[in-house]
Amino acid sequence: MNIGPFQILIIAVIILVLFGRGRISEMMGDFGKGVKSFRKGISEDDTPSAPTARIDAAKNGNGQADPNQPKTTDNSTSN
Repeated sequence: MNIGPFQILIIAVIILVLFGRGRISEMMGDFGKGVKSFRKGISEDDTPSAPTARIDAAKNGNGQADPNQPKTTDNSTSN
């Protein structure tokens, strides 16, 4: 079963009669806004953001362990 241009034209006319020109243009406008918003959201994810400052309480400014901090050990055991 092939759908030709004549069948597509008939379907388009039926849709136009059912919904009307105003409703179809409104739906297409909403669809366009949705696509625009989606593209904006995707492009925001692609742009590199400013690196976040990472605070590590166990290290001082030069990357060495702070001698004043008490050492912690992991005493958890798995059963």
